[in-house]
Amino acid sequence: MCEVFSRQDPRRYQPVTRKLRLNGQSTSIRLEQAFWDILDTIAAGEGMATTAFLSTLQSEVLQLRGEPVNFASLLRCTCLVQLELRGSGAQAFRQAAQQVARAA
Repeated sequence: MCEVFSRQDPRRYQPVTRKLRLNGQSTSIRLEQAFWDILDTIAAGEGMATTAFLSTLQSEVLQLRGEPVNFASLLRCTCLVQLELRGSGAQAFRQAAQQVARAA
């Protein structure tokens, strides 16, 4: 049963540290390669560089909830939301979100 998980390419769960500048602050974030791949895909879908996407996400979270306790965990959960949306009509969700944004 677990073979689909245990046989995955080890490069997917290899930790990768990226040094970034988010909203003018230098930082480093360590995530598994699979999460970086998803974040890169999300950013590209938004027409942004990954750093710009992460800066925007950080700014929005700060405004809504204050400083996140663990930004890397927020990013992992962001990837989970993306995967959940893909499985449950992400295109329809994106279109609805765009309509709401235009109306605002």
